[in-house]
Amino acid sequence: MRSGSGFRERVEAAVAGLEAGDVATYGEIAAQAGRPGAARAVGNLLAGSAGLPWWRVVTATGRLVPGIEAEHAARLAAEGVAVEGDHVAGLRRRRGG
Repeated sequence: MRSGSGFRERVEAAVAGLEAGDVATYGEIAAQAGRPGAARAVGNLLAGSAGLPWWRVVTATGRLVPGIEAEHAARLAAEGVAVEGDHVAGLRRRRGG
């Protein structure tokens, strides 16, 4: 990813703007940052970014980050977000995000 593209900055701003209890999908963040369809790029950016509330972002189906589901679920639950197993409750059947 080109550092001058501005995409990283727009993703960081969108994620930083999520408040406690908010949940967005990688696709929603990508679209907000001006690159619809770049959900995977958002995930890659969050994986390497410190200081952002990464736990407020999930897959289109509400899936938590593989390998750290317990931490992800605990952070969301602390903010009042319902989690069932390894998914955010209510997002399991959602499509397109």
